[in-house]
Amino acid sequence: MEDDVLPGENDTHGVEWYQTLVEEVNDLATVVDTDGTITYVSPAVTRILGYEPEELTGREGYEFVHPDDRERNADAMEALLSDPSTSETVEVRFRHDDGSWRWIEATIQNRLDDDIISGILISSRDVTERKEYELKTEELAEEYEALLGNVEDAIFLINVEDDGNYQFRFERLSPSYEDATGITTEEVRGKTPQEVFGEEQGAELAENYHRCVRAGKPISYDEELRVDAGARFWQTKIAPVVNDGEVTRLVGITRNITERVEQERRLRQQNERLDEFASVVSHDLRNPLNIAQGRAALIAEQRESDHLDSLLDALDRMEAIVEDTLTLARQGETIRETEVVSLTDLAGKCWVTVETGNASIEIVDEVTFQADSDRLRHVFENLFRNAVEHGGSDITVRVGSHHEQGIFVEDDGPGIPAEKREEVFKAGYSSTNGGTGFGLTIVKRIVEAHGWELSVTDGIDGGARFEFQLTEDIEVE
Repeated sequence: MEDDVLPGENDTHGVEWYQTLVEEVNDLATVVDTDGTITYVSPAVTRILGYEPEELTGREGYEFVHPDDRERNADAMEALLSDPSTSETVEVRFRHDDGSWRWIEATIQNRLDDDIISGILISSRDVTERKEYELKTEELAEEYEALLGNVEDAIFLINVEDDGNYQFRFERLSPSYEDATGITTEEVRGKTPQEVFGEEQGAELAENYHRCVRAGKPISYDEELRVDAGARFWQTKIAPVVNDGEVTRLVGITRNITERVEQERRLRQQNERLDEFASVVSHDLRNPLNIAQGRAALIAEQRESDHLDSLLDALDRMEAIVEDTLTLARQGETIRETEVVSLTDLAGKCWVTVETGNASIEIVDEVTFQADSDRLRHVFENLFRNAVEHGGSDITVRVGSHHEQGIFVEDDGPGIPAEKREEVFKAGYSSTNGGTGFGLTIVKRIVEAHGWELSVTDGIDGGARFEFQLTEDIEVE
């Protein structure tokens, strides 16, 4: 029966069968001769490349291929002609009718001996989106490699296996991680935290990884992890990578903070010793000093002596040193709680507590800011006292705002020479007889405890000017 005839050589039904096939499939079918001239192109070309079939028939296919891809295309054709039994697949850019370039994946077959096709059969499909994704992925991979290879913080990648109870296995370490820990990617790849760091430390690491997976978002924490390189304390942040709603990987960034932690520990020890010293000064030294002052005062009432005035002055100086030492020991701690402070109120209260003689104060601006007012009283009292001691009892002290984040205290006294401005803040430095040398040291400690910066310069009338740079804007009324 005619309907039972299968497509074959010299069979009209076979030609129609091939024609129907190439016209209906999604791929673009093209036939070219050995010179590359297009002899047939299927209707799919309109959908894929925007041309009508007759626009391409009779033209050389090479002229539509991107110049950078023509050699690769020619190599594939040459290989196919030399061995007709094989097929070649090549990816090239083909010019679209609108002038743009589309990536085409072409599978080429030698069908020159085929009575129906009698040419080079090219089956093509548009892979532009896939190719663009691959190129973008390659660019991201290059950027990722550059980041991993050059970032200073240590980076580690962990694969997450969900078998009902999450398993974590190291995938890769950045060079900076290897440098900081002495551990290499080859040593840890595919291993669990317990296998790398031991049961105890590994379990602690795994618990943090579990915590990140359960949270489904980045977490940060400090951890203790002892490694051969000597690093011990780390500041770590890990983030989950989620695919199809499941955490498949963790990306960790960690920084060696061993030096900082040890420094903080030393500082705590120093503060503890300083507190012990302050306690000794407060109780064991102040009590006998008070007794000595009282007895000296009684002796002065009962008899006259050329030595008593010097004795009382010495005891008063000892008391001043004790008070300043206690203040210095206790006022350098970081400020944790602040309140709104009025510069006018603060300066006024401090001025009346200092022996200022005929000196006068001028408050230039009505200013408010956040600070610990109790500790700042030590600052202003010491600055006012310092101004009077060095400038005389008839000087004028000015207080006001300095730009948007600063306040100042200045006088019209002799000022401080430029070469002495760093030295005056050192403990024990004093340019006057009878001074303890701790006044400006106390000022600097309290200012820095607020997180502010302190500097000394010339006042507008040639005296000393102390400027505080605050961390927040001040309010000027």
